[in-house]
Amino acid sequence: MQNFRVKRPSLRLILLFGVAVILLIIQIVGFFPGVTTPLERVEYSTRDLMMRVRGVQPLSGDVAIVAIDDFSFNWTNYQWPWPRAYLAKIVDQVNQGGAKVVGLDVFLFEPGADAGGDEALAKSLAQSPAAVSVMQIFQSPEENSLTLHLPLPVYRSALHGIGITSFTRDDDAVVRSVRAYDTYSSDIYYHWAFDLARLFLNGKPASAPTTNNLSFNDQSVPLQNGQLLVNFNGPAGTYPTYSAADVADGVTLQQNPNAFKNKIVLIGATTVTLQDVYPTPFSGQTLMPGVEVVANAVDTLISQRFLREPLPWIALLVTLAAALLAMLITRIERPSRILALLGAVMIAYLVICYIAFVQAGWFLPVAAPETMIFLGVILPTMEQAVSQEIEKRRVRNLFTRFIAPEMVDQLIATQDINSLNKRTELTILFSDIRGFTTMSEKLPPDELVALLNSYLESMTAIIHKYGGTVDKYEGDAIVAFFGEPVRYADHALRAVSASVEMLAQLPGLTEKWIKEGRPIQRFDIGIGLNSGDVFVGLVGSAQRINYTVIGDNANLASRLQDLTKTYQWPILISESTYQQVKDEFETEWADSVIVKGKSEPVNVYKVLGHQSERVQPWQK
Repeated sequence: MQNFRVKRPSLRLILLFGVAVILLIIQIVGFFPGVTTPLERVEYSTRDLMMRVRGVQPLSGDVAIVAIDDFSFNWTNYQWPWPRAYLAKIVDQVNQGGAKVVGLDVFLFEPGADAGGDEALAKSLAQSPAAVSVMQIFQSPEENSLTLHLPLPVYRSALHGIGITSFTRDDDAVVRSVRAYDTYSSDIYYHWAFDLARLFLNGKPASAPTTNNLSFNDQSVPLQNGQLLVNFNGPAGTYPTYSAADVADGVTLQQNPNAFKNKIVLIGATTVTLQDVYPTPFSGQTLMPGVEVVANAVDTLISQRFLREPLPWIALLVTLAAALLAMLITRIERPSRILALLGAVMIAYLVICYIAFVQAGWFLPVAAPETMIFLGVILPTMEQAVSQEIEKRRVRNLFTRFIAPEMVDQLIATQDINSLNKRTELTILFSDIRGFTTMSEKLPPDELVALLNSYLESMTAIIHKYGGTVDKYEGDAIVAFFGEPVRYADHALRAVSASVEMLAQLPGLTEKWIKEGRPIQRFDIGIGLNSGDVFVGLVGSAQRINYTVIGDNANLASRLQDLTKTYQWPILISESTYQQVKDEFETEWADSVIVKGKSEPVNVYKVLGHQSERVQPWQK
């Protein structure tokens, strides 16, 4: 027997394969510099969320900030750029406080407006144990050329290090990294955070840069496409920050003599007016000054709490592993378990990614694997649901031809059509129109078909009313059975009741045809009924199937229908049916005959009608 249940494991695999291929392609495209995919944007947001969930981290205490802030502008009434002599005063106070490294985040490319100011500031920087400032490799949009901007010679002789100060804004404009190095002609210039950290640690300078790493102080520093991922310790204002005006006036050292002692002290703008502020993972609304971004970068180098991303091929393997896991989950049959396991797996992977970030600084891929697991489970599950719905509709369309539509829902609940194939006790009904051949010869084909369809529709409705199943139509003959696919213990009573009502329907049907002007006279039918064990189920090929009964007891019902002509009685039943309906229906023994296919005589009974009715419906 063929399995008629729709299963499409191959379609599930195609869906999984398709999702995996699309996500892998998106991932591969995202590996190219300058290309940002929707998955990467989700990845950025996920990483920012993990950093915020981790919260503010304990500071090393090695970095402090002198802020060129709004208070200092208001206090001094200076406009930007400030007099170099005033900056020298700030550096002197920082030196007096015992700073180990002074970092001046101010462009010193042009001479100051105040006379002697450059010499004073250079002298103050030279007196620092170590001093670092910034340079710039500027690319002109109009000329598409590079220009190198260095501090004035007077400063270069006083400084212990200089470096680029480029920040990298990701596609969503958030700063998560700094440019580790840049080139001009054949020279390599590193971010000034490396010089600040080197001088503080008394270590070796950065060297041997690649897109994935560089060497710094005999350590390998991981890079991402030439960028140093900054391990931010918190939002803006996390680092100890002192107003430049208070520092210049000596107020800061009076209040806290150890404010700068043995620290890296960064002097830079924090006022929004100078537009050196940026969104960071901790702050979409509250912007972080560029000098504090540098403070976080320096702390990342000093503490060696580097952030890393896996190599591209590892990220692809993780996505493939997610596809395999999704395929395993979809093998589960129960949708509730699929959804529960899907949620558990997605949450578990998020927890693993968070632990990897907090404990080891690894940014494992989140967006692609989670999307793979989700879509890899949901799409095949939806396909399965659609397939089941198609299967239910197929079952409905199949069985509404045989049984009442309200019974089909009970069938669909079986979820397996093969369960309908069985051997069981039923009552089989055969009916036939008397003299149909003669009638068909007198009517034109269109009239004959119209009458026959009207008759079959009326009789089928009655059979459905009593829970019967139409097996087939054979011309004017109807084959039906009662007791399957919806089981009824009183199948014999239902079959006989349906037969009685079928006879009772004939006068009204004939009268209707006459009113419609159809050339038809009163006609009769014969019905044979038998109860017994038969095989019932789906028989046929993949192209055409039939829900039918097979067995000797079905044949006997057909023979009894033939005998209705001999005994001139519309309803004849067998002994087995008689025993089940004798208390409800008036019957009369007709004969004991040997029918075709039987070696022993069969008792045949006439159905006279319901015991509760003195005049039977077909006699009215």
